[in-house]
Amino acid sequence: MAGATGLDHLGICARDAGALWAAYERLGFTLTPVAQQSGGNGPLGTANRCAMLRRGYIELLAILDPALPDNGLGAMLDRFEGARILALGMRDAEGNLARLRRAGLELPGTLPLSRPVEPGGPVARFERLPLPEAPEGRVQLVRHLTPEALWQERWMTHPNGATELRAAIIAADRPAESAARLSRFAGLPLEPDPAGGFALPLPDGARVRVLAPEVAAEILPGVVPPALPAVVGMVIGVADLDATRAALASVMRVEVPSGVMVPPEEAAGCALVFAA
Repeated sequence: MAGATGLDHLGICARDAGALWAAYERLGFTLTPVAQQSGGNGPLGTANRCAMLRRGYIELLAILDPALPDNGLGAMLDRFEGARILALGMRDAEGNLARLRRAGLELPGTLPLSRPVEPGGPVARFERLPLPEAPEGRVQLVRHLTPEALWQERWMTHPNGATELRAAIIAADRPAESAARLSRFAGLPLEPDPAGGFALPLPDGARVRVLAPEVAAEILPGVVPPALPAVVGMVIGVADLDATRAALASVMRVEVPSGVMVPPEEAAGCALVFAA
């Protein structure tokens, strides 16, 4: 199947690994162990911990060893920290590579990535197809070769009740242009967003919303984009919103029509909306 299959994950990136991971534990997420990544040419200086959800996940990525290659993360962080990775799922890497080349994108091929899920444990392996020079951040299609290594029951139960990644929210100065770029990359059609702007519905039920800054500000009150275009927020489904509120009792939060919003200042640069 050529085309995106869902919203695989969003990546929050920062230089201070400890502060990043501590922030998400404070927000009530259960995180996977620290995992240093490797690319096609050997070990990388980047490491992550993840909040694995029943559908999708949140990657928390930082530079752990500055002496090793960082796979471009340092350059992204020089621009700004926060939600820098938008990863859509795929099942057929070669089919999508052929589709994107037919669409005129110059891609060298699929890129391998791997990391141990815990010390001495199994290795998670992936294939990636990045969208070259995407102004929205590191936009990519990802195929999980070992999904069972990551989606383990012990990591999918969160004190805040998070169950699924429902949406990514992008603020764009030229929303039609950004939305068209993402639609072509995903191989899926756009539809109007109810708030104004564009939505990219995905087969797994999630969506990417591309909105003008003033529209995004209505949905995410008080959030100022660090750049345009950029991922400024995500929507996380929860089982019980009252239980989520209780788990976030010590955290700054704002009631919004769809649920409870944790502002970027509390979540390493990305607004989190928890919705029932």
